[in-house]
Amino acid sequence: MQIKGDTQALSQFLDEGIVQGDALGLLPRLPQGSIDLFFTSPPYADARSYSRIHPDHYVEWFLPFAQAMFNAASKSGSLILNIKNRVAKSGPLKGQRHPYLYELVLAIQRMGWRWIETYIWAKPNAVPGKFGPRTKDSFEYVYHFARGPKPYFDLDAVRVPYKADVAEIARRKLDRLGRRNTEAGFGRDRTKTYLRGGADPGNVVTVPQTYNQYRGVAHTAAMPEGLAEFFIKIASPVGGIVVDPFAGGGTTIVMARRLGRKAVGFEIHEQFVGECRRRLAENSALGNARSSTLSKSDWGRAYPRELMITSSVS
Repeated sequence: MQIKGDTQALSQFLDEGIVQGDALGLLPRLPQGSIDLFFTSPPYADARSYSRIHPDHYVEWFLPFAQAMFNAASKSGSLILNIKNRVAKSGPLKGQRHPYLYELVLAIQRMGWRWIETYIWAKPNAVPGKFGPRTKDSFEYVYHFARGPKPYFDLDAVRVPYKADVAEIARRKLDRLGRRNTEAGFGRDRTKTYLRGGADPGNVVTVPQTYNQYRGVAHTAAMPEGLAEFFIKIASPVGGIVVDPFAGGGTTIVMARRLGRKAVGFEIHEQFVGECRRRLAENSALGNARSSTLSKSDWGRAYPRELMITSSVS
Protein backbone atom coordinates (compact mmCIF):
# COMPACT_ATOMS: atom_id res chain seq x y z
CA MET A 1 0.00 0.00 0.00
CA GLN A 2 1.45 3.40 -0.99
CA ILE A 3 1.83 5.81 1.93
CA LYS A 4 1.47 9.45 0.91
CA GLY A 5 1.98 11.31 4.16
CA ASP A 6 0.58 11.72 7.65
CA THR A 7 -2.95 13.03 7.08
CA GLN A 8 -3.28 11.28 3.75
CA ALA A 9 -1.99 8.06 5.25
CA LEU A 10 -4.59 8.16 8.02
CA SER A 11 -7.34 8.78 5.48
CA GLN A 12 -6.12 5.83 3.41
CA PHE A 13 -5.88 3.62 6.48
CA LEU A 14 -9.45 4.41 7.51
CA ASP A 15 -10.70 3.71 4.00
CA GLU A 16 -8.93 0.35 3.98
CA GLY A 17 -10.08 -0.69 7.46
CA ILE A 18 -7.23 -3.20 7.77
CA VAL A 19 -3.61 -2.70 6.66
CA GLN A 20 -1.12 -5.52 6.42
CA GLY A 21 2.24 -4.73 7.95
CA ASP A 22 4.24 -4.38 11.14
CA ALA A 23 2.54 -1.86 13.42
CA LEU A 24 5.96 -0.62 14.48
CA GLY A 25 6.40 0.77 10.98
CA LEU A 26 2.80 1.87 10.49
CA LEU A 27 2.04 3.63 13.79
CA PRO A 28 4.55 6.46 13.15
CA ARG A 29 2.63 7.28 9.96
CA LEU A 30 -0.33 8.45 12.04
CA PRO A 31 -0.54 12.22 12.58
CA GLN A 32 0.39 13.34 16.08
CA GLY A 33 -2.63 13.92 18.30
CA SER A 34 -5.05 12.30 15.87
CA ILE A 35 -6.24 9.09 17.57
CA ASP A 36 -9.01 8.92 20.18
CA LEU A 37 -8.49 5.32 21.25
CA PHE A 38 -5.97 2.55 20.82
CA PHE A 39 -7.74 -0.63 21.90
CA THR A 40 -5.77 -3.78 21.44
CA SER A 41 -4.86 -7.22 22.68
CA PRO A 42 -1.24 -7.81 21.65
CA PRO A 43 0.31 -11.26 21.40
CA TYR A 44 0.64 -12.67 24.90
CA ALA A 45 4.11 -13.65 26.03
CA ASP A 46 5.23 -16.98 24.56
CA ALA A 47 1.63 -18.08 24.08
CA ARG A 48 0.88 -18.41 20.36
CA SER A 49 2.63 -20.25 17.56
CA TYR A 50 2.30 -17.23 15.26
CA SER A 51 4.09 -14.89 17.68
CA ARG A 52 6.66 -16.14 20.18
CA ILE A 53 7.86 -13.38 22.51
CA HIS A 54 9.71 -14.57 25.58
CA PRO A 55 8.33 -12.98 28.77
CA ASP A 56 11.85 -11.94 29.80
CA HIS A 57 12.00 -9.71 26.72
CA TYR A 58 8.34 -8.69 26.45
CA VAL A 59 8.69 -5.19 27.94
CA GLU A 60 11.60 -4.36 25.66
CA TRP A 61 9.60 -5.62 22.68
CA PHE A 62 6.40 -3.71 23.46
CA LEU A 63 7.67 -0.28 24.54
CA PRO A 64 8.40 1.04 21.01
CA PHE A 65 4.75 0.35 20.12
CA ALA A 66 3.60 2.16 23.27
CA GLN A 67 5.77 5.17 22.41
CA ALA A 68 4.42 5.36 18.86
CA MET A 69 0.85 5.20 20.18
CA PHE A 70 1.61 7.89 22.75
CA ASN A 71 2.83 10.19 19.99
CA ALA A 72 -0.31 9.65 17.89
CA ALA A 73 -2.89 9.84 20.71
CA SER A 74 -5.00 12.97 21.13
CA LYS A 75 -4.88 14.94 24.39
CA SER A 76 -8.04 13.14 25.49
CA GLY A 77 -6.97 9.86 23.90
CA SER A 78 -6.44 6.50 25.57
CA LEU A 79 -4.59 3.24 25.23
CA ILE A 80 -6.58 0.26 26.50
CA LEU A 81 -4.57 -2.91 26.68
CA ASN A 82 -5.99 -6.43 27.15
CA ILE A 83 -3.22 -8.77 28.23
CA LYS A 84 -2.96 -12.03 30.11
CA ASN A 85 -0.63 -13.15 32.84
CA ARG A 86 1.20 -16.42 32.43
CA VAL A 87 3.20 -19.08 34.23
CA ALA A 88 6.91 -19.26 33.36
CA LYS A 89 7.75 -22.40 31.37
CA SER A 90 11.47 -22.39 32.10
CA GLY A 91 14.27 -20.60 33.90
CA PRO A 92 14.53 -19.64 37.58
CA LEU A 93 10.82 -18.68 37.67
CA LYS A 94 9.59 -21.95 36.18
CA GLY A 95 6.20 -22.87 37.61
CA GLN A 96 5.63 -19.36 39.02
CA ARG A 97 3.65 -16.44 37.68
CA HIS A 98 6.00 -14.37 35.53
CA PRO A 99 6.07 -10.65 36.46
CA TYR A 100 6.36 -9.41 32.84
CA LEU A 101 2.84 -8.03 32.83
CA TYR A 102 3.37 -5.87 35.92
CA GLU A 103 6.77 -4.76 34.70
CA LEU A 104 5.12 -3.71 31.41
CA VAL A 105 2.44 -1.64 33.12
CA LEU A 106 5.01 0.23 35.20
CA ALA A 107 7.23 0.80 32.17
CA ILE A 108 4.31 2.23 30.16
CA GLN A 109 3.47 4.54 33.06
CA ARG A 110 7.07 5.74 33.32
CA MET A 111 6.98 6.47 29.59
CA GLY A 112 4.33 9.13 30.21
CA TRP A 113 1.05 7.28 29.80
CA ARG A 114 -1.22 7.93 32.79
CA TRP A 115 -2.36 4.67 34.40
CA ILE A 116 -6.06 5.33 34.91
CA GLU A 117 -7.58 1.99 35.86
CA THR A 118 -7.17 -1.77 35.95
CA TYR A 119 -10.16 -3.79 34.76
CA ILE A 120 -10.78 -7.47 35.23
CA TRP A 121 -12.26 -9.30 32.26
CA ALA A 122 -14.12 -12.14 33.97
CA LYS A 123 -14.66 -15.18 31.74
CA PRO A 124 -17.49 -17.28 33.20
CA ASN A 125 -16.88 -20.10 30.73
CA ALA A 126 -13.08 -20.15 30.70
CA VAL A 127 -11.61 -23.36 29.36
CA PRO A 128 -9.93 -25.59 31.98
CA GLY A 129 -6.29 -26.44 31.45
CA LYS A 130 -3.26 -27.92 33.10
CA PHE A 131 -1.80 -25.14 35.21
CA GLY A 132 -0.14 -27.01 38.06
CA PRO A 133 -1.18 -26.29 41.66
CA ARG A 134 -3.75 -23.63 40.76
CA THR A 135 -7.27 -23.29 39.43
CA LYS A 136 -8.07 -22.46 35.79
CA ASP A 137 -7.44 -18.96 34.44
CA SER A 138 -10.89 -17.37 34.44
CA PHE A 139 -9.94 -13.71 34.07
CA GLU A 140 -7.63 -11.40 32.14
CA TYR A 141 -6.43 -7.88 32.82
CA VAL A 142 -7.45 -4.83 30.82
CA TYR A 143 -5.39 -1.71 31.55
CA HIS A 144 -6.56 1.80 30.76
CA PHE A 145 -3.86 4.39 30.10
CA ALA A 146 -4.53 8.01 29.11
CA ARG A 147 -2.44 10.49 27.11
CA GLY A 148 -3.46 13.46 29.25
CA PRO A 149 -5.18 14.34 32.53
CA LYS A 150 -8.68 14.54 31.03
CA PRO A 151 -9.31 11.46 28.88
CA TYR A 152 -12.60 10.96 27.10
CA PHE A 153 -14.74 8.75 29.34
CA ASP A 154 -18.46 8.14 28.89
CA LEU A 155 -19.73 6.12 31.84
CA ASP A 156 -23.33 6.68 30.75
CA ALA A 157 -22.64 4.65 27.59
CA VAL A 158 -22.07 1.45 29.56
CA ARG A 159 -24.47 1.75 32.48
CA VAL A 160 -26.43 -1.38 33.36
CA PRO A 161 -30.02 -1.82 34.59
CA TYR A 162 -30.61 -1.18 38.27
CA LYS A 163 -31.18 -4.23 40.44
CA ALA A 164 -33.89 -2.52 42.48
CA ASP A 165 -37.45 -2.83 41.22
CA VAL A 166 -39.39 0.07 39.71
CA ALA A 167 -41.25 0.86 42.94
CA GLU A 168 -38.03 1.08 44.97
CA ILE A 169 -36.42 3.32 42.38
CA ALA A 170 -39.46 5.63 42.44
CA ARG A 171 -39.41 5.73 46.24
CA ARG A 172 -35.72 6.61 46.46
CA LYS A 173 -36.09 9.39 43.90
CA LEU A 174 -38.50 11.07 46.35
CA ASP A 175 -36.14 10.65 49.32
CA ARG A 176 -34.95 14.04 50.57
CA LEU A 177 -32.72 12.66 53.33
CA GLY A 178 -30.73 10.13 51.40
CA ARG A 179 -27.24 10.79 52.74
CA ARG A 180 -25.79 7.73 54.44
CA ASN A 181 -22.48 8.16 56.28
CA THR A 182 -20.23 5.53 57.77
CA GLU A 183 -18.11 5.76 60.89
CA ALA A 184 -15.16 6.54 58.63
CA GLY A 185 -16.98 9.64 57.45
CA PHE A 186 -17.71 8.50 53.93
CA GLY A 187 -21.09 8.02 52.38
CA ARG A 188 -23.30 8.67 49.44
CA ASP A 189 -26.50 10.50 48.73
CA ARG A 190 -29.06 7.88 47.77
CA THR A 191 -31.29 10.58 46.32
CA LYS A 192 -28.74 10.86 43.47
CA THR A 193 -28.42 7.11 42.91
CA TYR A 194 -31.14 6.73 40.28
CA LEU A 195 -30.69 9.89 38.22
CA ARG A 196 -28.41 8.43 35.55
CA GLY A 197 -30.72 5.87 34.01
CA GLY A 198 -28.56 2.92 34.98
CA ALA A 199 -25.97 1.69 37.45
CA ASP A 200 -22.19 2.01 37.21
CA PRO A 201 -21.06 -1.45 36.00
CA GLY A 202 -17.80 -1.37 37.97
CA ASN A 203 -14.36 -2.43 36.84
CA VAL A 204 -15.10 -6.16 36.59
CA VAL A 205 -16.37 -6.78 33.06
CA THR A 206 -18.00 -10.17 32.55
CA VAL A 207 -17.94 -11.38 28.94
CA PRO A 208 -18.13 -15.06 27.91
CA GLN A 209 -15.07 -16.40 26.13
CA THR A 210 -16.94 -17.30 22.96
CA TYR A 211 -13.91 -17.23 20.62
CA ASN A 212 -16.39 -16.22 17.86
CA GLN A 213 -15.78 -19.60 16.20
CA TYR A 214 -19.51 -20.17 15.94
CA ARG A 215 -19.56 -17.19 13.59
CA GLY A 216 -16.73 -18.55 11.50
CA VAL A 217 -13.99 -16.20 12.67
CA ALA A 218 -10.73 -17.77 11.52
CA HIS A 219 -8.44 -16.84 14.40
CA THR A 220 -7.06 -18.98 17.19
CA ALA A 221 -7.63 -16.28 19.83
CA ALA A 222 -10.52 -14.18 18.58
CA MET A 223 -11.61 -11.44 20.97
CA PRO A 224 -15.27 -11.56 22.09
CA GLU A 225 -17.25 -8.72 20.54
CA GLY A 226 -18.71 -7.77 23.93
CA LEU A 227 -15.30 -6.93 25.35
CA ALA A 228 -14.45 -4.59 22.49
CA GLU A 229 -17.90 -3.05 22.64
CA PHE A 230 -17.59 -2.10 26.32
CA PHE A 231 -14.27 -0.29 25.99
CA ILE A 232 -15.00 1.38 22.65
CA LYS A 233 -18.19 2.83 24.09
CA ILE A 234 -16.60 4.05 27.30
CA ALA A 235 -13.36 5.48 25.91
CA SER A 236 -14.10 6.93 22.46
CA PRO A 237 -16.70 9.36 21.12
CA VAL A 238 -19.10 8.56 18.31
CA GLY A 239 -17.32 9.66 15.15
CA GLY A 240 -13.92 9.31 16.82
CA ILE A 241 -10.96 7.31 15.53
CA VAL A 242 -10.10 3.89 16.94
CA VAL A 243 -6.91 2.00 16.05
CA ASP A 244 -5.93 -1.58 16.85
CA PRO A 245 -2.23 -2.14 16.08
CA PHE A 246 -2.58 -5.92 16.61
CA ALA A 247 -5.86 -6.41 14.78
CA GLY A 248 -5.92 -10.21 14.58
CA GLY A 249 -9.34 -11.29 13.30
CA GLY A 250 -10.60 -7.69 13.29
CA THR A 251 -13.06 -7.65 16.20
CA THR A 252 -12.01 -4.16 17.34
CA ILE A 253 -12.41 -2.72 13.85
CA VAL A 254 -15.75 -4.39 13.17
CA MET A 255 -17.20 -3.31 16.52
CA ALA A 256 -15.86 0.24 16.31
CA ARG A 257 -17.47 0.76 12.92
CA ARG A 258 -20.68 -0.86 14.07
CA LEU A 259 -20.73 1.61 16.97
CA GLY A 260 -20.30 4.65 14.75
CA ARG A 261 -16.55 5.19 15.05
CA LYS A 262 -13.92 5.36 12.33
CA ALA A 263 -11.44 2.53 12.68
CA VAL A 264 -8.40 0.83 11.26
CA GLY A 265 -6.32 -2.15 12.28
CA PHE A 266 -2.75 -3.14 11.55
CA GLU A 267 -1.93 -6.84 11.24
CA ILE A 268 1.31 -8.50 10.19
CA HIS A 269 -0.10 -11.94 9.35
CA GLU A 270 -1.66 -12.27 5.91
CA GLN A 271 -4.22 -14.92 6.88
CA PHE A 272 -5.66 -12.71 9.62
CA VAL A 273 -5.76 -9.69 7.30
CA GLY A 274 -7.91 -11.69 4.90
CA GLU A 275 -10.23 -12.71 7.71
CA CYS A 276 -10.58 -9.11 8.89
CA ARG A 277 -11.44 -7.96 5.37
CA ARG A 278 -14.07 -10.66 5.11
CA ARG A 279 -15.66 -9.57 8.39
CA LEU A 280 -15.58 -5.88 7.44
CA ALA A 281 -17.32 -6.64 4.15
CA GLU A 282 -19.89 -8.79 5.94
CA ASN A 283 -20.52 -6.09 8.53
CA SER A 284 -20.90 -3.42 5.84
CA ALA A 285 -23.31 -5.56 3.84
CA LEU A 286 -25.34 -6.27 6.97
CA GLY A 287 -25.57 -2.58 7.80
CA ASN A 288 -26.60 -1.67 4.27
CA ALA A 289 -29.24 -4.41 4.20
CA ARG A 290 -30.74 -3.26 7.49
CA SER A 291 -30.81 0.40 6.48
CA SER A 292 -32.47 -0.39 3.13
CA THR A 293 -35.20 -2.65 4.52
CA LEU A 294 -36.24 -0.68 7.60
CA SER A 295 -37.76 2.75 7.91
CA LYS A 296 -36.02 5.12 10.35
CA SER A 297 -38.68 4.53 13.01
CA ASP A 298 -38.59 0.76 12.53
CA TRP A 299 -34.80 0.79 12.74
CA GLY A 300 -34.91 2.64 16.03
CA ARG A 301 -37.22 0.01 17.52
CA ALA A 302 -35.33 -2.97 16.11
CA TYR A 303 -31.73 -2.03 16.87
CA PRO A 304 -29.79 -0.04 19.48
CA ARG A 305 -28.87 3.53 18.66
CA GLU A 306 -25.24 2.53 18.10
CA LEU A 307 -26.23 0.23 15.24
CA MET A 308 -28.25 3.00 13.60
CA ILE A 309 -24.98 4.82 12.90
CA THR A 310 -23.31 1.83 11.27
CA SER A 311 -24.41 2.26 7.68
CA SER A 312 -22.93 5.74 7.39
CA VAL A 313 -19.43 4.71 8.45
CA SER A 314 -19.01 1.00 7.72
